[in-house]
Amino acid sequence: MSPQGSRSTSLIIVAIVAAGAALYVAQEIFVPITLALLLTALLRPVTRALAGIGLPAPASATLIVLSFLALLGATGFFLAQPVRSWVREAPQTLAAARTKLEKLRRPIRQVSQAVEKAQQQVTGEGQKPAQAQAPAAPPSATVPPFVGRVFTTTAGLLGTFVQILLILFLLLATGDLLARKLAAVMPKPTKGTAEQTIEEAEAVVRRYLVVTALINLGQGVLVALTMWLIGMPNPPLWGVLTFVFEFLPYVGALFMVAALTITGLATFDGLGQVLLAPAAYLTISTVQNNAVSPFAYGSGLRLNPLAILLGVLIGWFLWGVAGAFVAVPLLAAVKIFAERTNRDSRLAAVLED
Repeated sequence: MSPQGSRSTSLIIVAIVAAGAALYVAQEIFVPITLALLLTALLRPVTRALAGIGLPAPASATLIVLSFLALLGATGFFLAQPVRSWVREAPQTLAAARTKLEKLRRPIRQVSQAVEKAQQQVTGEGQKPAQAQAPAAPPSATVPPFVGRVFTTTAGLLGTFVQILLILFLLLATGDLLARKLAAVMPKPTKGTAEQTIEEAEAVVRRYLVVTALINLGQGVLVALTMWLIGMPNPPLWGVLTFVFEFLPYVGALFMVAALTITGLATFDGLGQVLLAPAAYLTISTVQNNAVSPFAYGSGLRLNPLAILLGVLIGWFLWGVAGAFVAVPLLAAVKIFAERTNRDSRLAAVLED
């Protein structure tokens, strides 16, 4: 490699590391902006349809944001009772699961103690006298530390939510202003215009969000029915959790399997019954990922699985849940920009399936 090529590669690596550090440090700024941009791409056709009937962009933005808040409020109202019941029963569920797990571990512990006893008899060592346990300290009257963390997290989520709504309103109220400004500073694409490239990227992101929501809805209904047939508590809640967490590739499925396993331990006695719920979920998820998703997404989202996995892991490291959620649509948009900016783009070739 020539010195100039080596210097260029080093500069690219330094730029990537610096960009990652900036995204991590300033995540409170970038996360609301990124989520608002995704929602803008999703809702842009609605604003254009309202503009077609003569409604100004600020009025359209106001109507859309209020409708969005009403939808969230209605969803929260219908889910309040199942979620409240699940939160109330969570400590008992975890305690019961821990008790069942201890019963499963008891034979292994007995075998281990028998082996240790046999070794002591062979070596001639006597058992050490048991040490007297210190009396348990009385329960403290102070507020548990996790309560403060919960309130801090809730306040942070509410602040981020308000920022997302404000940015979303401004983006919708200004119409295509942001797209025109981006098109003015973008490199000239090899195919079409800069405005068409931005529109295509928005269309890909919009298709991903809509198709993913529909797939998750069908999977959530199927999971709820399956959990009802198995006898799991709160089947509708499992359907809702499936719909929400399937927006997080790989991470959401891992959470669902863990939650179903813990609840199964608390609900059933037999090991086969305990594993039935997570096994059923994995079966449904596997069929969806290998049969439904490729057909539903079509050629609009051709990303290789390794790029998706790495993108989700990097997004999770940088921004947590929000990073895992935006990883796939951002990769799809980056692929579109790379393809249109450079016909022989190596980045597009790496991301393509």
